[in-house]
Amino acid sequence: MMRRLLMGCLLLLSACASQAPLPEKIPALALPMQLHVQRLEGERSQDWLLVIQREGAAIRWSMMDPLGIPQARQKLIDGQWQADGLLPPDPQARALFAALLFALASADDVRALYPSAQAMDLTRTLPGHWQIVYQSSEVFSVNMAGQPLSYRITPLGGGR
Repeated sequence: MMRRLLMGCLLLLSACASQAPLPEKIPALALPMQLHVQRLEGERSQDWLLVIQREGAAIRWSMMDPLGIPQARQKLIDGQWQADGLLPPDPQARALFAALLFALASADDVRALYPSAQAMDLTRTLPGHWQIVYQSSEVFSVNMAGQPLSYRITPLGGGR
């Protein structure tokens, strides 16, 4: 029993320590933005609505299920994630939001803010973290490194 508890604590600490990278400054984004996020893991699929909006010096990320029930809400302020509302911190959502920040940044911003990023044709990669495969500037897939997990991102009508 004690061994399982210790392993659980170690896993939790390692998840916190391996936070997805954020740039020193926020890339220029055309906000507000509404996106359809389709999470794909094996045979399972989930759909969400993501709203990204500027709020003063912060960027608010609000993800809801198709019924409008909040799934994750975070604010990015001064390079740090902060919980927004009563939802607990969600490391997987934060990793997705960080990947989207990378994916939505212009090529010039990526070169300046993510020095180890690689780009070739319609693919942008941050080694050890994400691979972004673009169908267009607004439709792309986010592949999470080392995980059988990906996201398909498309704009919602009336959004960007």
